[in-house]
Amino acid sequence: MVVLALAGCGLYGVIASILCTLIGKQHLAQWITARCFYHVMKLMLGLDVKVVGEENLAKKPYIMIANHQSTLDIFMLGRIFPPGCTVTAKKSLKYVPFLGWFMALSGTYFLDRSKSQEAIDTLNKGLENVKKNKRALWVFPEGTRSYTSELTMLPFKKGAFHLAQQGKIPIVPVVVSNTSTLVSPKYGVFNRGCMIVRILKPISTENLTKDKIGEFAEKVRDQMVDTLKEIGYSPAINDTTLPPQAIEYAALQHDKKVNKKIKNEPVPSVSISNDVNTHNEGSSVKKMH
Repeated sequence: MVVLALAGCGLYGVIASILCTLIGKQHLAQWITARCFYHVMKLMLGLDVKVVGEENLAKKPYIMIANHQSTLDIFMLGRIFPPGCTVTAKKSLKYVPFLGWFMALSGTYFLDRSKSQEAIDTLNKGLENVKKNKRALWVFPEGTRSYTSELTMLPFKKGAFHLAQQGKIPIVPVVVSNTSTLVSPKYGVFNRGCMIVRILKPISTENLTKDKIGEFAEKVRDQMVDTLKEIGYSPAINDTTLPPQAIEYAALQHDKKVNKKIKNEPVPSVSISNDVNTHNEGSSVKKMH
């Protein structure tokens, strides 16, 4: 059922991309398709996305960067993807039926990592379009999905930061709660629930020099990891199981609440069969009976 829905969204994307191109609105094709995908998957998978800081996307141009965790990243994109934004993707995706066709028709910037100069030329073309037309570019600086159940991120590649420095346009960090409580092949997790997305304030690159890009990228990554530790894990309805790291995190949050003796707020149990806090803003993971 899910596979058919994905194929249907891909086909919708192909048609939307063709129509948008014909009327001179190709830049809206990915946004239109992303919204369709979000609403379909929300109904089918019992998932949702809570966004904090969406006002930070108001002023383009900018380059958005986010942590890259699992296939659920596509669902998250469907919710927060702003109009006029374009993604970068590895070139092999271009040849995937429906999805690749849609991505190619909607203006995706495909990168062949084995051909660095070709990838650089593609990104420079994207930068020119972003600046000229006041658009946005979405990049996952980790370069690949981490599938981690820890509150951390892989080392960042510097491509997005070089582009921002060249174009003197801001970086907008997007931090997504750890999704291993929703999907984790390693631990056999497949739960319903909610992804928490925090969009941080744009970071200027106006005075950034080329020799400081590496240091700048590390500082941005540190800020994003710190934010991830604040957000924690995605609240989930525990239909299957939970990663041990999420259970440990829930226990720590439970102890903090006990120690602080929060007034008028019930303290949840740390049992899998009861409420388990895995999200630092008060959401919980629940076992369905």
